[in-house]
Amino acid sequence: MRTRRSVRRLAPAPVALLLAAGLALTGCGGGDDSGGSGSAADRGAAASRADDKAGSAEAAPGGAGSGARATAPPKVTASHIIRTASLTVQVKDVPKALEQARTGTENAGGYVGNETTTRDAEGRERTRVVLRVPVEKYDEVLAELEGTGKLLDRSAKAEDVTDQVVDVKSRITSQRASVARIRELMDRAGKLSDVVTLEGELSTRQADLEALLARQESLKDRTSLATITLSLSETPVKKEAKDDDPGFVDALAGGWNAFVTMLRWLAVAFGAVLPFAAVAALIVLLWVRVVRPRLPRRPAPAPATTALGPLPTARPAPEATRPRTPDEQA
Repeated sequence: MRTRRSVRRLAPAPVALLLAAGLALTGCGGGDDSGGSGSAADRGAAASRADDKAGSAEAAPGGAGSGARATAPPKVTASHIIRTASLTVQVKDVPKALEQARTGTENAGGYVGNETTTRDAEGRERTRVVLRVPVEKYDEVLAELEGTGKLLDRSAKAEDVTDQVVDVKSRITSQRASVARIRELMDRAGKLSDVVTLEGELSTRQADLEALLARQESLKDRTSLATITLSLSETPVKKEAKDDDPGFVDALAGGWNAFVTMLRWLAVAFGAVLPFAAVAALIVLLWVRVVRPRLPRRPAPAPATTALGPLPTARPAPEATRPRTPDEQA
């Protein structure tokens, strides 16, 4: 009986050799007959099967988990992504396309932000509108907007701010705990100076907490709603395609355009110089007609004289001698 109790205690053990050794000792020390040995063997076999089941049960979770981890892909953690996109689309009717974009955005659960409409010199409208749509409907709304007309330009950007969201959340928790500690210290403060100091510290930490809460709200808004900037412009009138090879008429038209352009620039230059020329002509006219006649005239210089009388005037030099003809000699 003592041996059987030890066997029962060792049966749950995972070591099968100890169980077999215990059963052998029980069969030798008990001196029972074949029936008793058979029952002991049956009980040992049952205990062994139970031990195997327990061992397999203990090993199954680990083995199944290892197999699952080895084959199954890792789970994707929840991430916070800011999605922005910019579209430029040519349409035939800007107001109609804008109304269609508004309807699609509102049906998706978003709203219309800033809107700017301009008109060029040729009367074509151009509208720029900012749309905010839920992230779940981002791709659907983007595809719908691209189909409103001819897509000219598209750019999309995705920024992962999961680290910022986690950091802000952790700092908010710490800041709230800090504010709570300051309030507890204020409740237990007995001196007025301590109360004043703690109130200043509480105001500072409360302001920091509010800033963190505002940043958390901003991140939540930017990650939950995607931003789409849509530019709509009317399709310009298409002209008929012309032959690229220039001919005589094209050359003549080009020369005439160049001549007209030159005349235009000359006229512009003449117009720019004309005021200065008019002022200069007026100044010359005033000098000749008004100022110059009133100026005193200089007297003629008197001949130089000496004590003996006036100096003789210089005689003209004789003409160069030339040979006389026979008639002049006669």
